Amino acid sequence: MYILECADGSFYTGSTKNLERRLWEHQNLLGANHTRKRLPVKLVYYEEYSRIDDAFYREKQVQGWSRRKKEALIKGEPELLPQLAKKIFRQ
Repeated sequence: MYILECADGSFYTGSTKNLERRLWEHQNLLGANHTRKRLPVKLVYYEEYSRIDDAFYREKQVQGWSRRKKEALIKGEPELLPQLAKKIFRQ
């Protein structure tokens, strides 16, 4: 599972069996539509898994996160993740 930061500041989350090859594909217009329109991209975070289905599950989990939660993960601030997962309701 990996997170790219695109030229416009957006994040793209994906998973692959070969990270080096996939990064090359993103940079050379062979990646996802999101990244093709926002080049260049840079790798800002990745996790390794022995099974691609575990990486895909984690990809889908992180894709659903807020930008602030992804930034905490990228910055190595896991202690902030539970707090950022909570919804705040105002009356």
